[in-house]
Amino acid sequence: VGVGGGVLSAALLLLAPHGVASQERGAIALGQAVRGLGVNTRVLMIGAHPDDEDTNLIAWLSRGRHVTTGYLSLTRGDGGQNVIGNELGEALGVIRAEELLAARQVDGALQYFTRAYDFGFTKDTADTFGHWQRDSILGDVVRVVRAFRPHVIVSVFSGTTRDGHGQHQVSGMLAREAYDVAGDTARFSTRTHGAPWAAHKFYRAARGNAQAGTLGMNVGEYSPLLGESFGEIAGRSRSQHKSQAFGALERKGPIMNYVRREATRVNESLPAESEGSLFDGIDTTWARFNAGIRDPRRRAALDSLPAAFAAVRSAFDPFAPERLLAPLARASSLLGWICPAMLGMPCTDARDRDPAMEGDLSASIVNAHWRVLGAIELASGISIEATAPRETFAIGARIPVTVSIYNRGRDTVTIGGPLTRATDRLPSGRMVPPGGVLRDSLDVTLDSLTQPWWLTGRRGGMFLSPGRGLPASRLEPEPSVAYLVSPDRVTMTTISAPVMFRFADDVRGEIQRQVVAVPAVAVALDQEVQYAPAQVEVDREVPVHLRSADLETRAVRVTLSLPRGLTADSASRTVSLAGYDARHTVTFRVRGRIAAGEHRIAALAESNGERFDAGSDLIDYDHIRRQRVYRPATTTITAVDVRVPATLRVAYVPGVSDNVAPMLAQLGVSVTVIPAAGIARADLSPFTTVVIGPRAYDANPELVNANPRLFDFARAGGTLVVQYGQYEMTRPGYTPYPITMARPHNRVTHEDAPVTLLDGDAAVLRAPNRITRADFAGWVQERSLYMPRTFDERYRPVLEMSDPGEQPHRGAVLVAPLGRGTYVYTSLAFFRQLPAGVPGAARLFVNLLGAGQPVGGNAP
Repeated sequence: VGVGGGVLSAALLLLAPHGVASQERGAIALGQAVRGLGVNTRVLMIGAHPDDEDTNLIAWLSRGRHVTTGYLSLTRGDGGQNVIGNELGEALGVIRAEELLAARQVDGALQYFTRAYDFGFTKDTADTFGHWQRDSILGDVVRVVRAFRPHVIVSVFSGTTRDGHGQHQVSGMLAREAYDVAGDTARFSTRTHGAPWAAHKFYRAARGNAQAGTLGMNVGEYSPLLGESFGEIAGRSRSQHKSQAFGALERKGPIMNYVRREATRVNESLPAESEGSLFDGIDTTWARFNAGIRDPRRRAALDSLPAAFAAVRSAFDPFAPERLLAPLARASSLLGWICPAMLGMPCTDARDRDPAMEGDLSASIVNAHWRVLGAIELASGISIEATAPRETFAIGARIPVTVSIYNRGRDTVTIGGPLTRATDRLPSGRMVPPGGVLRDSLDVTLDSLTQPWWLTGRRGGMFLSPGRGLPASRLEPEPSVAYLVSPDRVTMTTISAPVMFRFADDVRGEIQRQVVAVPAVAVALDQEVQYAPAQVEVDREVPVHLRSADLETRAVRVTLSLPRGLTADSASRTVSLAGYDARHTVTFRVRGRIAAGEHRIAALAESNGERFDAGSDLIDYDHIRRQRVYRPATTTITAVDVRVPATLRVAYVPGVSDNVAPMLAQLGVSVTVIPAAGIARADLSPFTTVVIGPRAYDANPELVNANPRLFDFARAGGTLVVQYGQYEMTRPGYTPYPITMARPHNRVTHEDAPVTLLDGDAAVLRAPNRITRADFAGWVQERSLYMPRTFDERYRPVLEMSDPGEQPHRGAVLVAPLGRGTYVYTSLAFFRQLPAGVPGAARLFVNLLGAGQPVGGNAP
């Protein structure tokens, strides 16, 4: 900063975004930064899930009006579905959290979360609060409100039954409650939740509904600087939710958006319908801070600030960005005089310090400083890169980093650093002329595992870490470097860069990946859950996968812990991992018999006096950062009392979020996986049964064209089992006989909802496994979804179920004759039950596979 403000804390600057979206560079990025100078308003939007946010409003506020904007999602969407892969639960939450961060990179807002785990769809708030501790989640929302200090809160949802999903309702309720109580230090102490804050106004989103709103905004405005409208930006932001198939059009032209004012602490006498802005009645000028500053020098600096920002805007020349450096230095110096908050000092004078004034001024100055320093970096033409020779390093290992600082500006700059701690003086500087490059070599270490920061433990519907009210981008540890830069020998800013592994892909070109810390030896088993027939001879291989992150060769001893009844062909194996990224699979042959129930297999690796018992699943999609989700090297074996017809031969067409086929194979079913694209040409004659995975018709349009062939397979005597689809299943030709679905669709969300067997002697409930009510114990997340409301009389329903207080539904399993064969349509959530190791679901699914087929002996 300039004279009077001192040097900014390096630790804070390493955390602080400069408010420039990653897609922007050069004059566009600098123009956006300059236009945002002086804007000191903040808006926080609150919803339940990653895809609930109103990207049109966010983009218009953040990128169009330069308002500091945040989105708080109570959950990471862990309980949703996944159209791009098979990850569910916490792993899906990682994907959807990253998609939100990718969206924020597009629209320029900050992203926040609470500790709530998305446990699945609920129909009311009582069920939701049965999984979430209300005061804890409300406390998390209050913590974010107090840290972010919004002038305006916008709730996505109404907090009423109109919201449908119980989690939507809860987010609307807690948003309003946080608005009411965020200033209450008796209920939420400053020690655990931060300094009190009371937002000025509270709105509910009405989106495109003019009748429901009191204030309308054209969020589709065009930006000549960006060369696109904020509606186009919003569409691109929305399209980051790829796992939910939420690709959106990038719309041009006017887009009207609406909000409804529900509460205000200002201009109460002004009717909500008379407002012209979210900030009507709120003093958005810098003069509002005069009452809190009595020191004449600081007061003079505050009075001079608007003119200083205006001088920056007047000096903007996209072809001569260096002309901005002097007025930016002036603005930086004034900010430092007004509020030295970045040095840990209070902003307002001690004798009349008002917590609200202090918090508002501090947040406004910090945000202004981020923008000024970002503009200085852009105007100076400085660019920094920090690279390492590989992507992964063992925890605590030395990471050799090559730093390159490029001066692409027109003036000589002084580089000080690297910074390793907060400092109050400029380290010895090195001069870098225009067109020059400064190169450094230094070491960085990561002392803890790199993983999504919130996955440190979960108890039911709550993660253990509350997140401290910080944006998600600031909570994830990553190796980085920082330097001080002085473009004019007076003004200083900090530039920083994460340490990246950079390489060229032959097709995609340059690839950059964040450097991460991993175990020196990773240990993994293939699946968290596997099946085995109970009291039937088990003879299977258990591969233990090892991977080294050490540069040196390691001898690794691997042992396997087995449940009673199983033995391995050897007690341990010792292998050699020859240096970095060496991989080896140790395969144990396991035999024996186990009783019905859950049993645990665990692997342990020992090397150089260390013990390793965990590995990771890599989450790798082009639109988000690579992430690793670590899990213990254990497998739970669910031993099921199940009979499998010896003649059963199954062709399985995978659907969405579908891990069912491997589970069937472990139960002893002969399974051949056929992709949807190949079913039209595949020889189906060897199979007794064809299974269509969940939402397969929606995800694979070519499957619809193959439907006549599948119906012919059934008419010839085969069994066709179709797992649930969405509303597309009501179209002609998707099912052999018509079905209808309600809007919103019928579903049974209580996993323990009572189930009635309509006809215990129905073939699919009788053979080869006698299905009873006990088979519906221990189900997870939900029983059934997208249930047919009505169906042709040729379908025979076999189950009846409903959530408490609702009329019973009979569409969970429908069986119909089709020629000489059988057609089965099921909306039961088998895609969740089988990977979770639910024995009753496995028994019932085997029965569906054999519907219409002769029952033979067991096929282990």
